[in-house]
Amino acid sequence: MIEAVGLTKQYGNTMAVKDLSFSVEPGKVTGFLGPNGAGKSTTMRMILGLDNPTAGDVRIKGKHYRDLHHPLRTVGALLEARWVHPNRSARSHLRWMAKSNKLPASRVDEVLDIVGLTAVANKNAGGFSLGMSQRLGIAAALLGDPEVLLFDEPVNGLDPEGILWIRNFMHRLADEGRTVFVSSHLLSEMALTASELVVIGKGELIAQSSTEEFVARASENTVKVRSPRIGPLRDELLRLGVSARDEGEGLLVSGLDSEKIGEVAFEIGVPLHELSPQQGSLEQAFMQITGDAVEYHTGLDDAAKQPAAN
Repeated sequence: MIEAVGLTKQYGNTMAVKDLSFSVEPGKVTGFLGPNGAGKSTTMRMILGLDNPTAGDVRIKGKHYRDLHHPLRTVGALLEARWVHPNRSARSHLRWMAKSNKLPASRVDEVLDIVGLTAVANKNAGGFSLGMSQRLGIAAALLGDPEVLLFDEPVNGLDPEGILWIRNFMHRLADEGRTVFVSSHLLSEMALTASELVVIGKGELIAQSSTEEFVARASENTVKVRSPRIGPLRDELLRLGVSARDEGEGLLVSGLDSEKIGEVAFEIGVPLHELSPQQGSLEQAFMQITGDAVEYHTGLDDAAKQPAAN
C-alpha cells in the first residue's frame, strides 16, 4: 500500500505538488493521471525518496522508502528507461542491481525471460530501442519480486504486442495481491488497464475513484435508438420532455434509460432495430474534469471536449 498525506513540494516560487493526499491499495492497478506539469513525476520521485517533500508525508507499507531494508525486495519502479549505462549489458546491469540488494544471481535470468530479453541479455543497453529499454526497466523493477510496483509511462515505445503484454502482466501482478501504481498519458490504454484512478492537476488532487465512477461522473447518460419509424418515436419522446437529437440514422436520447425508451416505443407501436446505452470514454471524462488544470490551452481544446460522434 502507498499512502500520501498532505504531500507538498515547492521549488523556489513554483508549487509542483500541493497538499496532495491519496492512497493506493493492493490487489488493483491504479492509474495516475494528470495533464503535463500536473506533478505526477514529482510525486513518484517523492514516493521513492528521490525528492524530499517540502511538507507532508508519503509511506510505502507504513515506512518511508529510505527506511526500507533492501528496498528492491519491497518496491520496484520504472521511472526512466534510459538511465542504464550504455556500455553495460542488460545482464550485467541487472546483476549489479541484484548484488546491491543481496538478491540471488539466478533471479536475473528469470526476469530477463519474463520480459522477453533473454536473446539480447549480453548486448549493450546503449544499442537498445526505446521498447527494449522499457522492457529492461520493467525487468529491473521486478528483480526483487516486490509487493509494490510503480511504473511511469511503461508502454512508451512498445509495439501493440508489447502493450498487450504489459497490460495483461499488470493485471496478473494485481491479481497476485500486489500494489500497482501506473502513470500514463495513453488514456485509451489506462481505460483497459486501471480499475482505480488518482487524478491530479496543478499539483492538487482532482479525483480518486474507480475508473467506472470517474467516467460516469463526467459523461452524459445517453441511449442510441434506431427504428424504421423514428419520426413518431422522436415526437413522443419530445412530448414527454426527453432530449432526443438526430444521430445518423437514429436518435441519441438522454434523460431516459433504454428500458423506459423501449416501453415508450411499445406503447406507440414503433418497432426498434437498436436500443444501446452509450458509454462515455475515459479520454472525454479526463478532458472535461481536468480542463481547468491544463497549463497551456490551444484553440482545439473546446472541440476536443465535445463527445465524439458514434
